[in-house]
Amino acid sequence: MKRYTDAKTYDNQTPSVVTIGTFDGVHIGHKKIIERLVESAHNNGLESVILTFFPHPRMVLQQDSNIKLINTIDERIQILEKTGLDNLVIHPFTKEFSRLTAGEYVQQMLVDCLDVRHVIIGYDHRFGRNRNSNITDLASYGIQNDFTVEEISKQDIDDVAVSSTKIREALLNGDITRANKYLGYNFMLTGRVVKGKELGRKLNYPTANLHIAENYKLIPKNGVYIIKSCIDSKTYYGMMNIGNNPTVNGTHQTIEAHFFDASFNLYEKKIQIEMLKRIRDEKKFDSIEHLQDAMQQDEDFSRDYINSLV
Repeated sequence: MKRYTDAKTYDNQTPSVVTIGTFDGVHIGHKKIIERLVESAHNNGLESVILTFFPHPRMVLQQDSNIKLINTIDERIQILEKTGLDNLVIHPFTKEFSRLTAGEYVQQMLVDCLDVRHVIIGYDHRFGRNRNSNITDLASYGIQNDFTVEEISKQDIDDVAVSSTKIREALLNGDITRANKYLGYNFMLTGRVVKGKELGRKLNYPTANLHIAENYKLIPKNGVYIIKSCIDSKTYYGMMNIGNNPTVNGTHQTIEAHFFDASFNLYEKKIQIEMLKRIRDEKKFDSIEHLQDAMQQDEDFSRDYINSLV
């Protein structure tokens, strides 16, 4: 997959089949669209292209927007690389770009930059200044500019019964099992391991404290989760706490992962953690000893669950 950080840098000489969208989560519904895109391009000797935008339009147009996304942009790229897509164009979304009329957008982006021959798009797609143009308008522009438009019907989309909104809701409710089912892969957190208070080490549960730089990344509901991670080409399982550490009067949210049967120094290392299952809510215990007992129970439960997978 070739990646472009601006549509103006797209330099493929073969005309394209294009789909357009945010694709947050790259969930099973998105993958249905991408499969159709890749198949159409292959059957017609064209290049498959996803045109997406970053930052998310709401981050730019609604300065007070606290939108949280399922994927960081790097995670989104990572997932799309596995779909068979030929080209990913991540065009910068700016206020200036948002002011393009529908006609300017079609001419500059789809025709001039991407040399489009076919567009595959959802029935409810809106585009142009103030999002005031729809798929009927796009088809009219297609007639003028020698490209066709294929509509993904409401029925096709509803048949998948999944959306990025539903996945965000599941994650915020701690329902990682449902979120993973909708995604078609395990929800992930990617970040750098930083020094913490080393409380876990004192409890015989040393943890990697994960710092996620992207403040727009959605963090699931506080609680204890079963996790896995590939570190130095080896898979490790463990458990992770997201929360404020109320037993020791913590004051801010932390993400702390403990890996079973592992001994390594991860400080300053960038790691990716897959979340498999939620064990329980975070809880304030009466004593450190009670906390240790709970962590042992969490470990026993996690190991039983992991053994059922492998």
